[in-house]
Amino acid sequence: MSIGLIALLDDVAAISKVAAASLDDVGAQAAKAGAKAAGVVIDDAAVTPRYVVGFAAERELPIVWRIAKGSVRNKLLFLLPIALVLGAFAPWAITPLLMLGGAYLSYEGAEKIYEKLVPHEAHGHEAALPTVAAKAPQALEDERVASAVKTDFILSAEIMAITLAGLPEGGIWTKAVVMAIVAVGITAVVYGAVALIVKADDVGVALARQSNGAAAAFGRGLVRFMPHFLRLLALVGTAAMVWVGGGIIVHGLAGYGLAGIEHVIHDASVAVSALVPALGGFLGWLVTAIGSGIVGVLVGFALIPIVGKLLAPAWKAVTGH
Repeated sequence: MSIGLIALLDDVAAISKVAAASLDDVGAQAAKAGAKAAGVVIDDAAVTPRYVVGFAAERELPIVWRIAKGSVRNKLLFLLPIALVLGAFAPWAITPLLMLGGAYLSYEGAEKIYEKLVPHEAHGHEAALPTVAAKAPQALEDERVASAVKTDFILSAEIMAITLAGLPEGGIWTKAVVMAIVAVGITAVVYGAVALIVKADDVGVALARQSNGAAAAFGRGLVRFMPHFLRLLALVGTAAMVWVGGGIIVHGLAGYGLAGIEHVIHDASVAVSALVPALGGFLGWLVTAIGSGIVGVLVGFALIPIVGKLLAPAWKAVTGH
């Protein structure tokens, strides 16, 4: 009996070690996959605060929470099962879907640049839209949340596809767990950051009313700083759209044997990194991001007339709006 018990304990210990190693492996895979999706995460965090602007302070966090719940629902209930099915039965479809998402991100980023360059043309359609004052507050909130969740769906699809593409071969359940961890973790990081951003000015106002001189000065500085920070965040979000979108397209083309652009960007990155070895890693990343961004801008601007003259009218004819 004692020998059997010892053998059983040995088996339990061995299983525990395997389980612990599996958990470590899942954690490592989740961290690596999340890092690959970092560009889209930056984009997501930069885009979301605009949906909360204009509402009463007490509604800001509830709106962020509603969008966050919609984001988790997008990732876990819809995108995760679709990604697993594609990975198991149609892995060939992942790259073109990634490239389609990259083209969408490039288009979105290029459209924002176009709005800055030619604002009177880019915003001409807004005159026909209902004004904020013409809508009931709850209806406006519901509309903003729905719009944010739709935008999140595209960005979440990119995150899940990038995560799946970066996972090594393994069981479907391991992939499901890793992707679920990435989905929940990224959502928590993004919308936690968004909550901090949208409430920072309220914190500044509260601190500015304190009797402590240093706290009051910091609060006033925070209130003055936030509008500039939000503009910078919007700029970063636009840059992230075009560099992530362009990078996905460049990598996808290389996968189909059209690796010329990727080789040019890589060679330029290596050459610039060699100029200042101490900053080689950063400079290499910067050149890669700039090269991918140029591709993203070119693709995005090429898509603007296609979307405006062909896809948008077709969509309106099908949906009626």
